[in-house]
Amino acid sequence: MVKQSAAKPSMTKTSIIKQPLCLLMNFDAQIQRDGQQASDFVHRRDRKFALNCEEHNSPSDPAHWLAWLRRFDNSSEQFAGPGQSIEQHWQRINSVFIALGAVLGIITMAGLLFYDGGQRINVTVIIGFVALQLLLALLTSLQSVMGWQPWRPLLNRFVPAPSPALQPLQPALMARAAQGGGLSFAVTALLTLLAMVVTQDLAFGWSTTLNTAASGYHQLTSALATPWAWLWPAAVPDLTLVEATRFFRAGTNTSLTPARWGQWWPFISMLWLVWVVLPRLLLRLHASAFVRLRARTLLRRHPGLNALRGRMATPVLDTGAGHNDANDLPDTRHNTLLQPLSEKAHLLSWAGAGTVTDKQALPSVLAAICPGPALNVGGLASLSQDQQAIAQLAASSDAVTAIMLVRSWEPPTGELLDFLTSARQSWPAGSRVCLLPLEATARQPSTTAKDRQLQPWLRFAERCPPGFVTVGDIAISTGLSQS
Repeated sequence: MVKQSAAKPSMTKTSIIKQPLCLLMNFDAQIQRDGQQASDFVHRRDRKFALNCEEHNSPSDPAHWLAWLRRFDNSSEQFAGPGQSIEQHWQRINSVFIALGAVLGIITMAGLLFYDGGQRINVTVIIGFVALQLLLALLTSLQSVMGWQPWRPLLNRFVPAPSPALQPLQPALMARAAQGGGLSFAVTALLTLLAMVVTQDLAFGWSTTLNTAASGYHQLTSALATPWAWLWPAAVPDLTLVEATRFFRAGTNTSLTPARWGQWWPFISMLWLVWVVLPRLLLRLHASAFVRLRARTLLRRHPGLNALRGRMATPVLDTGAGHNDANDLPDTRHNTLLQPLSEKAHLLSWAGAGTVTDKQALPSVLAAICPGPALNVGGLASLSQDQQAIAQLAASSDAVTAIMLVRSWEPPTGELLDFLTSARQSWPAGSRVCLLPLEATARQPSTTAKDRQLQPWLRFAERCPPGFVTVGDIAISTGLSQS
């Protein structure tokens, strides 16, 4: 490894990105740019950053990595990165939702509190609308967690197709914008309610087509007022107020003091604050936190982050060679040639190659050369059986000449080399073994074995001690013909 000297990274000139969304998008954009660079250059650059951080005990997370890269990019200070552009784009979308929510909040509350003096403002309608707002707020958060995008058709008209890294964040970003608009709607509606309470003489009452007693309606309002009953008891309607302010469209209630009709406003104000404004505020905070959490999760799972960590942890090796031999094929040349078979030899069968049960099953050429039965060695044969075969052939004092049948389509193994080494040590001097590869399609000695199948055996014989191992072929045997 060539250790590269690195100066201390100056992070003061470039700010560290802390927003998870900006960090994710900038990191994804940098990884895409690195895909167009040479792999050696990217590896050396990232390894240098890792050594720099290790030397100065500084973090090596993606935020510091991007800040370190921006030190060498003069254009990064003049133009906003993709993360900043996307963040600004969604800030504009949030602003549109907030403005739209504010306008709708004023209009909606003005419509709910519309009073012309001829009829009461129905508290039941307001309670139902509060329940609807709470349900919409919960559904908005639920769709972001589930990844559902009900706003996609509208969003596709104004927002270009997001990058693959931003696509999983679309539901959470849209939910954050929707919750911001809902919070703006709730706050402006509450302010409109308070303004109309001050500037107008509102008359509230309750009415329903259902056969509901005043006591049952009082239980409903008391349950809704439970969160603030201890804080503002006057905002909890009593049973007397509930009984007195029930009205019917077909009749009138002239016995009630007019001031009693306005005593519902504390309950309605707290009802809107507790069950509309506060849930929207909490869900808006949850949506923002979920966007940050989701962005951090996507960054940790980004494929480019694992590749970056691998490059930072892997040392850079420089061999100094100018030629890249990664695409070169291995040298398969050899100096060994096929040899003719001996006139007399013992017959060995390696790992059951060409196994025969009697002499007549052998080709006539081998029958003439090898008068004795074939000895099975290697493969399923035990080491003791191999040693017995070696000792049996070494019984005579003359040099041993053996023909070993092997399968041409199987490469030589270390077990075969061990057997030949042991045989050479046990047999008299001048002994030799002729390897005879067999065809894959016929269980008889091959005279037309393919060259690519014979090459491993020829190279194997070349690596063995000179003169002890050869590769034979019946076709070139002097004075012999294949039957």
